[in-house]
Amino acid sequence: MPFYHDLQKSYPKETESRVIIRFQDCDPFRHLNNSKYFDYFFNAREDRVPQLYGYNTADIYKEFGTGWVIFNHQISYLRPAAVGEWVRVKSSIIHVDHNSIIVEYYMMDDAKTQLKTVLWSKMRYIEANTGKSTDHQEEVFEYLDTIRNKDVDISKVTFEERITQLKNKIVG
Repeated sequence: MPFYHDLQKSYPKETESRVIIRFQDCDPFRHLNNSKYFDYFFNAREDRVPQLYGYNTADIYKEFGTGWVIFNHQISYLRPAAVGEWVRVKSSIIHVDHNSIIVEYYMMDDAKTQLKTVLWSKMRYIEANTGKSTDHQEEVFEYLDTIRNKDVDISKVTFEERITQLKNKIVG
């Protein structure tokens, strides 16, 4: 099936998943190991994107021979996630340009009262055959811009300021 998005449809700007912190992913202090936060973030988004948006990155790879590779992470660990704890993971695309995107992920406790971790992942769009950066196809760019979380403007907010915004949003 060719890549398609309905310009008349309203897509959610943020994904949300409820997950439990697994014992095998924790350190001796029973806290989620720092490297495992990435798995929880990426898996949560990978599970929700096809449900909410009707595509996954494999579909884009199959049709265009392109995909995104991560070239930078910015992460802040604010409160530990503990073994057996249910948490909420949210994610959204907060920036799109001709050849890259930034996806914001954050984790909260199950009651959504405490911010635990915030991650910004910067990804470059590349051609699979050459491994070189390429521009988003027009239909891909339009789609990304449609689902982009326009409430976050990275030209006006730093990563640290965004953490403060999220804390205020969660507490407020």
